[in-house]
This record gives sequence, structure tokens and C-alpha cells, in this order.
Amino acid sequence: MSLLTVRDLKVSYGGIEALKGISFDVDEKKIVTLIGANGAGKSTTLRAISGLVPIKAGAITFEGRDITSLDTSQIVAQGVVLVPEGRRVFPNLTVLENLKIGAYLRRDQAEIKKATEYVFERFPRLEERHWQMAGTLSGGEQQMLAVGRALMARPRLLMMDEPSLGLAPLVVRDIFSIIHRLAEEGITILLIEQNANAALRAADTGYVMETGRITLTGTGEELLSNQAIRDAYLGAKRGKRAQGEKAPLAQQDAPIANPGIALE
Repeated sequence: MSLLTVRDLKVSYGGIEALKGISFDVDEKKIVTLIGANGAGKSTTLRAISGLVPIKAGAITFEGRDITSLDTSQIVAQGVVLVPEGRRVFPNLTVLENLKIGAYLRRDQAEIKKATEYVFERFPRLEERHWQMAGTLSGGEQQMLAVGRALMARPRLLMMDEPSLGLAPLVVRDIFSIIHRLAEEGITILLIEQNANAALRAADTGYVMETGRITLTGTGEELLSNQAIRDAYLGAKRGKRAQGEKAPLAQQDAPIANPGIALE
């Protein structure tokens, strides 16, 4: 069952079309990933769903309701929450204060307390450091805080923009363990991740984006075994391609994800 449906979505920046009519579905209680090179439109997609950038054309529905014209706070109230790229914690506030900001739409103090306990059960390190200024945490701890802050809104759909960015391999493994655990608890995940290897291993469904278009879709396993995807994003060898022969579009100028960072 589709929880989120995106149809013919177009977004422009100053006359440049960043999204050129993309369509995709996010099924309930699944992990869905968007992969692609920098500039493909992945982050723009999440920002458009969140109401953070204006939509030129298309429709976004969540649980069957059109949310295309809602503002960001209304979208969050529906249960669609974004963990932004770069974590974006408030460095001069404590861990606990950062978490409470995630519950800014909620008014029931008992429910806020319950949500805080829920986050601390999943991230004991945050409870240990609830008094600490967020800016003094490690990168991995700040990512945990960013996820915990999003969970304070009790999302039905959790969107994550580059959660492994700048983190050490062991921390990346921890982050993906968290993603799996949240999915097992019934939270639907829409994931953007430059580390295509880890993302596709985690995903039930994957979409490949190129310059504002979705060019390929499949299960995570299918995309992992696709040779063109392996060549472009997973650091696989080019095989027997003739010298001078041009790579397919998906492989041109695409960054190679670190093949050493993977989930067992």
C-alpha cells in the first residue's frame, strides 16, 4: 500500500528545471531510497515534499490526501518529517532542548515526555548527554540527535537526507542499524544516500535519479546486481568496454561511492 505518492513533480530554480516531472511511490512500512550523482535532484525532491521549495507542477499525496499546497508545519502535522542533510542541530542548545524543538507542534506535555522517553530508549547516549551542548557532540552523536529530534514529531514517514555524510565507517553501520530498527517498528523511510552500496542493501525499493529525472527503479537487490548501477555508483570495474567507448549516461561524471562502507 502506497503511503506517499508523487506524480509528475516539477521544481524550478531561477528558470532552471531541477525536477522534470518525476513520479514515484513510497509504500507503507518500507525503506525506499533515491540514489544518483550530486545535482540529480534528490535533495530537491525531499525539500519539495516537505514544503520547503515551491512546486511548479505535479501532485504529492500522503495517505490519500493531497499535501501539495500545504505549508511545512501542516505537512509535519500530517506525519511527514525530514532529517536534513548536515544534521542541522542547534549547537548552543542542549541535547534535550534540541529534542523538544522537534515537538514544537505538540501541546500535550505528557505526550512530549512520552516521546522523549521513546527517543532515549532508542538512543541511550542522548539520555546520558541530555544536558550537553549539541555543538560539543561528535558527528555520529549529532546525527543521532537529528534523528531523535525528528522522532519527537512521531512521524509516519521519516525522510533522511544523506544520514551517513562525513561519518566514519563504523558510525555509518550504526546509523543504518538505526534505520532498520525504525522500519521494523513501522516507520516508513524515504532515504537519500550518496553511499549507494549501503542504501541499496537497506532498501526495499530504489529509484535512480539523473538530472531531475527518474531513470530506473527496482528492488534494492535488483539495483545492486545491475551492472550499469554497479559501474556508476558502486565502484565496480568497467569490464570489457572497448577503449574510448563512452559510458552510459548513468555512468558519466557520477561519483563513485566508497565500496568499503557496507552493511554485512
